[in-house]
Amino acid sequence: MKRNLILTIACFIVLLVGLSSMKPGTKPPRCIYQLMVYHYNTAEQEKVLDSYFQNALLPALHRQQIKNIGVFKNHANDTTTDKTLYVYTHYKSLNSIITVAEKLKADKEYQSAGAEYINAVYNNPPYIRMENILLLAFPLAPQMELPDLKNDRRDRVYELRSYESATEKIFANKVHMFNEGDEIGLFKRLYFNAVFYGEVVSGSKMPNLMYMTCHENKAAREANWKNFVDAPEWKKLISMPEYNNNVSHIDISFLYPAAYSDF
Repeated sequence: MKRNLILTIACFIVLLVGLSSMKPGTKPPRCIYQLMVYHYNTAEQEKVLDSYFQNALLPALHRQQIKNIGVFKNHANDTTTDKTLYVYTHYKSLNSIITVAEKLKADKEYQSAGAEYINAVYNNPPYIRMENILLLAFPLAPQMELPDLKNDRRDRVYELRSYESATEKIFANKVHMFNEGDEIGLFKRLYFNAVFYGEVVSGSKMPNLMYMTCHENKAAREANWKNFVDAPEWKKLISMPEYNNNVSHIDISFLYPAAYSDF
């Protein structure tokens, strides 16, 4: 009993020392987000992908203490030939991504569980193409946030948006609009359940930013956006000349989480 008390006091002292060493007003470091987009067109490919993510990749990443991994499918998959599946992960640094990949190569359990995907032959691949998008979290939204949704996963609408700008300078202006312009704050006040906001640092549509909001269903999504468009804060923001013409193209994907997704 005495030994346990001593250990408890020691841990408490260590915690206090750690907290006291933090500078007042210190902000959390900005996360690195990785978004992998898999394009496929058959039910067989989807089955292989699901098995790989559920039984191999996610368990292996969890063993490396990487949590809150999102796996999402497109609501449009039922009607389109080019079907898409998204895997979202977040890291402390770019170097962490390299370290994780190296550890996967040495993980025998991962190699065994993911053998069908890993060892797929050239004329029967598990996907058509894949994209690797890296993002740096916004300054005023430096960490991801888990959505507060309790309803059935299949009904949810996870809205992924990509905003492209004409030049790097104009892109920086749109990022400023989200941060200092408080577009992020408006989304929060209207309960958009934003998971992340990020500047794309490596991707095929740069310069661009991406963010993901979450809604219980399509009706809730429509209501949330109506409230956003009608909000006095938004009307004031878009009337400001300094923010004119800072978006040249928008892509929107409506997603839902796979049954085995962490959120």
